[in-house]
Amino acid sequence: MNGGLDMKKFFKNRFALTDQGAKDITRATMSSFFVYCTNMIPATLLMLFIDELVLGNVKSKALYIGLSLGTLLLMHILLGYEYDSLYNATYEESANLRTETAESLSKLPLSYFSKHDLSDLSQTIMSDIEGIEHAMSHSIPKVGGFLIFFPIISIMMLIGNIKLALAVILPTLLSFILVVLSKKVQVKGHEKYYKVLRENSESFQEAIEMQQEIKSFNLSSELKAMLYKKMDESENIHLKEEKKLILIMGLSQAFGFINLAIVILVGVSLFSTGEIDILYLIGYLLAAMKIKDAVDASREGVAEIFYLDPKINRIKEIRQSNIQEGQDTKIDNFDIKLQNVSFSYDKDNMVLKDISFTANQGEVTALVGASGCGKTSILRLISRLYDYDNGKITIDDKDIKDISTKSLFEKTSIVFQDVILFNNSVLENIRVGKKDATDEEVKEAARLANCEEFIEKLEKGYNTFIGENGAELSGGERQRLSIARAFLKNAPILILDEIAASLDVENEKKIQESLNRLMKDKTVIIISHRLKSIENVDKIVVIDDGKVEDFGTHKELMESSKIYKGLIRSSKLAEEFKY
Repeated sequence: MNGGLDMKKFFKNRFALTDQGAKDITRATMSSFFVYCTNMIPATLLMLFIDELVLGNVKSKALYIGLSLGTLLLMHILLGYEYDSLYNATYEESANLRTETAESLSKLPLSYFSKHDLSDLSQTIMSDIEGIEHAMSHSIPKVGGFLIFFPIISIMMLIGNIKLALAVILPTLLSFILVVLSKKVQVKGHEKYYKVLRENSESFQEAIEMQQEIKSFNLSSELKAMLYKKMDESENIHLKEEKKLILIMGLSQAFGFINLAIVILVGVSLFSTGEIDILYLIGYLLAAMKIKDAVDASREGVAEIFYLDPKINRIKEIRQSNIQEGQDTKIDNFDIKLQNVSFSYDKDNMVLKDISFTANQGEVTALVGASGCGKTSILRLISRLYDYDNGKITIDDKDIKDISTKSLFEKTSIVFQDVILFNNSVLENIRVGKKDATDEEVKEAARLANCEEFIEKLEKGYNTFIGENGAELSGGERQRLSIARAFLKNAPILILDEIAASLDVENEKKIQESLNRLMKDKTVIIISHRLKSIENVDKIVVIDDGKVEDFGTHKELMESSKIYKGLIRSSKLAEEFKY
C-alpha cells in the first residue's frame, strides 16, 4: 500500500502529473511489469519441453496444453489491461493536464503574461503536454516496469545459481547504466549544440541587418571569416558530443552482446564440472536473452524521459508561480487612496517612489507627466494587474491586496491604449465587457461609444468577424470598440489610459460627450497627453520620475507647478492654451 502511494507520489512530482494521472501511470507501470513477467512464461514452457526431451522427465500433453492456453489467456488479459492503462488513461491525463494548466494560468496575475511570451505558453499547453502524453503511453511505464522487473528476476536467478546469475546481472546492469549515461550525454550535447546554433543565428541576423554598413567599410571579408569560424566551432562542438555518444552507446551495445557470451562461457564451465545440468544452462541463457531485449526496448524510452525535463520544468514553473491572494469582498465606497506606494518591475530599478494621492468617487482624476514617468504603472497597480512592493492602496478603506481580483475586476472597467480584440464578431467582442449582456445592450453600448457609424458599413454589421486582434479595423475603430466594452460593463471604477491616442479630433469630441455620461458618480482615473481634454477635470496629479510632484486643478497647477506648465508648452495642443 505504502509502496503504491510512494510510486504515485514519485510520478506526480517527477513528471508534473495530476493526482489521477499519477494513479494511472502507477497502474500502467505495474501492468508493464506483469507483461514482462508473462513474457518469461514461454521460456519456461520451452525449458519444460527440453527437460522432457533431453533429461527424459516426461510430462503429460494436458500440462503443455493447459499451460499454453493459460499463458495465451493471461497475455490476452494483461495486454488488454496494459493497452487501457497506457493509452486510454493517457489521453484522459492529457486533457486533465491541459485543463489544470489553463486553470493555473487563469489564476496568475496579468503581470505574469507581460513577462512571458504568449507563444511559449501556447507551446506549453499544446506541445509540451503532448510530449508528456507520448511518454506516458510509450516510455514511462515501460521503463518503470523494467526497473521493477529486473531486481525481482535478479533475486530469483541468484537463488537458483549465484555464478550464472552474476553472469547475467552484471553485464546487463552495466549496459543499462551506460544507456542512461548515453541519454544524459545526448540531451546535454543537444542543448549545448543548439545554444551555440541560436547564438550563431543571432550573429547571422545581425550581419544581415548591418550588411550595407559593413560593405561601406569594406568589412565583408572579415565578417565572412568570423561567421565561418563560428560555424566551424559549432560543428566541432557537435562532433565532439557525438563522439562521446558513440563511445558510450557502443560500450552499452557491446555489453549487451557480451552478456550472452559470458553466460555461455560460465554456463559451459559449470556444466562441464557437473555443478549444473543442461536445463539450468538453457534457462539462464533464455533469461539473459529476454532481459537483453527488455534493455534494448528501454533505450528510446530512457531518452524520451530525459528530453521531458524542459517541458516538465515549464509546467512546474506555471504551477509554482505566485498567485494574487484575496477574499471576495463587498465594496460600497469607491474612493481610491494611494499611501507611500513604491513599485519596481525587476526589483532593481524603482518605477514608483512613495506615491500618495486620493481619487475620489464622483470625480475625475487625471495623471500627467512625461513619457516613462510611471503613469501607466499607477493604473496597473490600482487595477491590480500588478501588486505594489511597499506602501498601501485602498478602496473603501480596504487594502486591495486583501480583495480578490474577481471582486476588484467586477467593479473596474479598463480602457488601455493597446486594445486586445478577438477574431470574432463585433457583437461578441463588445460583449466581453459583460458576458450576459443582451444584443440590445451591446448595441446601445456601441451607440454610446460612437461605433454605430463604422459598424453599419461592415459587410455583416454587428456579425462581421474582425480578424485577429481586429486586423480588419482601423486603430480608431478598435479603440472605440474597447470603449464600448466599458460602457457595457458600466463599473463604478473607470480607468482610461490614452483612449484618444488613435482618434481624430472630431471623434474624440463625440467620445468625450459619451464619456461625460459614463463618468457620472464614478471614480475615474485618466491619462491623456492631449492636455486640453483634461483641463476641466476635478484633480490633476503631476508625476515626475516616479514621484508625485504636485496635484490640484488646472488653474492651481498653472500657478504652482513648473513641470505642469512645461508639459502644457510641449503638448501638441499648446497653441489652443495660448500660454
